[in-house]
Amino acid sequence: MPALQRRQNVRFASGDTSCAAWHYPGSNGGCVIMAGGTAVTKEPASDLFAARFNDAGFAVLAFDHRRFGESGGTPRQIVRFDEQVADWHAAIAYAATLPDVDPDRIALWGFSLAGGHIFRVAADHPRLAAAIAQTPLVDGRAVAPHALRAMTPLAMLGLFGRAVADALGGLVGREPLLVPAAGPRGAVASLTTPDAMDGDQALDPEGRYANWDQTVAARIALRLGGYRPGRHAARIRCPLLVIVCDQDQSVLPRPAVRAARNAPRSEVVRLTGRHYAPFLESHEQAVAAQLSFLRKHLASRDFH
Repeated sequence: MPALQRRQNVRFASGDTSCAAWHYPGSNGGCVIMAGGTAVTKEPASDLFAARFNDAGFAVLAFDHRRFGESGGTPRQIVRFDEQVADWHAAIAYAATLPDVDPDRIALWGFSLAGGHIFRVAADHPRLAAAIAQTPLVDGRAVAPHALRAMTPLAMLGLFGRAVADALGGLVGREPLLVPAAGPRGAVASLTTPDAMDGDQALDPEGRYANWDQTVAARIALRLGGYRPGRHAARIRCPLLVIVCDQDQSVLPRPAVRAARNAPRSEVVRLTGRHYAPFLESHEQAVAAQLSFLRKHLASRDFH
């Protein structure tokens, strides 16, 4: 039976709500917990990789952060970094209770913003077996100037005006003011770097995910520049695989390479291509590197 047909809908508690997830039952005791970045929900974020991991015997738990996708939490489409990190902690606790999972053989996988979260979460979980950060956003301060240069002055003014209005409105209980998570240069969108618009082709080329809301509360523009999860790298004790793309214009390769050097047990795999290359032209190379890493660090042993 194909992996996408084996998976099961599950939910786990996080904070005052619950997160929706897919559980792909595994056969070897290892488990990979997966989530995507910014407004990317579990299906477009994980389907391509989750099926390959599951076919190799690993259980997979792919989830939506609260306020996104099928998870609970209101208001919707708001990125709150601490909340999302808490969702990862809750996912780890839940995965450890699954009958097909060895609690000592859990790995994390995230890309883009979630790839940055991996650094924070792994630093706080010494029991983790491994972690994979794919094209991670590790240093908003380093990335922000490049992202701003990719905007037209008018679009920049529009975004930050909307972001301030959104943040102030949130203080008095108004509904979030939404912007596209990605857009072409000149659009009022969260990200307009040259590779920002590769997302549809990479994550949903056939338009399968009709319910995927690709918007985000505009206030993220005020916060992303201060998010620097790569600073936690030195505290990560588990093996860490960092996938970077040399032509990445969205999170840039250099900050991730620099952060990886500070993690005691890190490996870096460099791919040719832009931010979404691991889903596109470099997919097989990315999958091969990640499966090799998982097999090495989630090595099969007797599990009952």
